[in-house]
Amino acid sequence: MNRSRHVPRVPRSSRARRGRWRAVALCLAAAVAGSLTQAPAVGAESAGPAPVACPSGLDGKATCYTGRDTNGAYYTIAIPDDWNRSLVVHAHGGPDLGDASDPERSTGDLERWQVMVDQGYAWAGSSYRRGGYGTRMAAADTENLRRLFTEEFGGPRRTYVHGQSWGGNVAAKVVETYGGADGPYDGALLTNGVLGGGSRGYDYRVDLRVVYQYYCRNLPRPTEPQYPLWQGLRPSSTLTTAGLRARLQECTGHASPPEERTASQQRNLDDILAVTRIPERTLESHLRFSVFTFRDIVHKRLGDRNPFTNEGVRYSGSHDDEALNAGVERFTADPTAVRDLSYDSDLTGKVKIPVLTLHAIDDPTAFVEHEAAYRDALAGAHRDRNLVQTFTDEHEHSALSDAEYAGSLAALDRWVRTGDRPTPRSVAAACAVFDRAYATGCFYDPDYRPSSYASRVAPRPGGTTWPAMTAAQEKSWSRVEGVGIAP
Repeated sequence: MNRSRHVPRVPRSSRARRGRWRAVALCLAAAVAGSLTQAPAVGAESAGPAPVACPSGLDGKATCYTGRDTNGAYYTIAIPDDWNRSLVVHAHGGPDLGDASDPERSTGDLERWQVMVDQGYAWAGSSYRRGGYGTRMAAADTENLRRLFTEEFGGPRRTYVHGQSWGGNVAAKVVETYGGADGPYDGALLTNGVLGGGSRGYDYRVDLRVVYQYYCRNLPRPTEPQYPLWQGLRPSSTLTTAGLRARLQECTGHASPPEERTASQQRNLDDILAVTRIPERTLESHLRFSVFTFRDIVHKRLGDRNPFTNEGVRYSGSHDDEALNAGVERFTADPTAVRDLSYDSDLTGKVKIPVLTLHAIDDPTAFVEHEAAYRDALAGAHRDRNLVQTFTDEHEHSALSDAEYAGSLAALDRWVRTGDRPTPRSVAAACAVFDRAYATGCFYDPDYRPSSYASRVAPRPGGTTWPAMTAAQEKSWSRVEGVGIAP
């Protein structure tokens, strides 16, 4: 790969503080400690970027920085010594929960995605200003970091946004919000993305929440305060993830070998998995989301309004579907809650720049059918010419092959530079070049095309309609989108 030699310079804002690096580092350490217990305020004092040690794989290859932006979001930046003058801005998944920005999140992401720096790209990742749901908030923090990078290190020739998991939703929102034809972003790479949008992208977890409670009846227990299941969990509950895991084990024995489960546990587990079509290996993580993240969405972001429905859904696959459908809890969404969740996270498909996606066919967390939902969104907006989707025979969600990541980024970059739109087959064929360097394998299936989203997740009959936002509501929403999901 031909790269012009580049030695990272000291950030512009840091030159004036050349004698103050130690003070900055001490301030950062104090900020990190405080962030564990306090939510950062919008307008918080920024710190950095300050030089830090790079991940071990980048020793001697790059210069790394950490800091905190004026909204309270921690960030990490890496610039390779042989910088190709292009920047990748990373949007992480989750969402992580908690009121504070996690200073370790972006540094961990750099370690995980250092293959991009190894390929010559500068990399910048935000931890977002707080935990909890908020797709537009996270998109704004991603864009804020791009601007900060440009102010501190100069403008790159090309800028790409990369999103992983829920970060795929965030990056796709960045593309639609900031990625106009003359905007600052040249292309997007979405990997194992949650691309169905919040208003329907979590329906399978809604189904898991009610099906689990039908069989297990321990979340809540009959002796505990009752609440509607669309809340995920009542606001004042002290239930922990360990406590949730214990209840799941009590009901299904999922952590035990099959021979150690009771007959009741095995039947509960079989029924839950068959009805929801959630893989056993990720059952606990999906249940956590349907409990703790739903609580965050409903109570903290939507003012206790319900954005979910399962009215009219016919559940099947259990040992007694008639009893299940007669006994499972039903509820109908508040139209204004659906409207606000949709505005925050749903995707319009109005994409003006090249977008390349990479998705494991057997992704157990963000089902591959999310790609069909995204494909339909772009086709509906007559923008599907801007989309190329690739799929692999891998079975994981959080990490795919480094050779595939490197090859995907190279294919996107070539598309942007030359206008030559790649195909799934051309991306797959080129992967072997990168696998010679990384030896992590190339697992593409160029002929694969996912079935519709509705083929995997039971559609809500008739869909959900909600009132459109007035101009005043949309203006009010935009003023507070960094703080919450709705006005």
